[in-house]
Amino acid sequence: MKKLLLPVIVIAAVVLFQQLNEHHESSPAEHHAAQQSGIASDTNAFDIRADGDEVEGQGIVTRIFADDNDGSRHQRFIVRLDSGQTILVAHNIDLAPRVSPLNEGDVISFRGEYEWNEKGGVVHWTHHDPDGQHPAGWIRRNGKEFQ
Repeated sequence: MKKLLLPVIVIAAVVLFQQLNEHHESSPAEHHAAQQSGIASDTNAFDIRADGDEVEGQGIVTRIFADDNDGSRHQRFIVRLDSGQTILVAHNIDLAPRVSPLNEGDVISFRGEYEWNEKGGVVHWTHHDPDGQHPAGWIRRNGKEFQ
């Protein structure tokens, strides 16, 4: 009996480990679905450290920064998602109209390209592409679209 106990425990541990591992690993199809669902999903772009994924989301503006005027000008602000995650939105105001008025506490929706960083990430390309090579993004505030 003692001779059978150790192999049974080892086999049970291996099976349990495989089941747990299958639960936490995602297939390419699941990864793609997570990318398409945006950064506000349970498996979000921040968690999977996505770079270059097109995302959509909605949140509350919690901080507004001065414009970044190096190179293309960008309107910059922090958005807190329903999940509690915060992201920086960098909206190119050389290619799209400024989101105005914009105040802390405003609810905005957005579509753009997500780039991961340790602080929560950046969403940019929240505008049309004049060359037609990149998917168009946008920002919506109170029913008005800025693209």
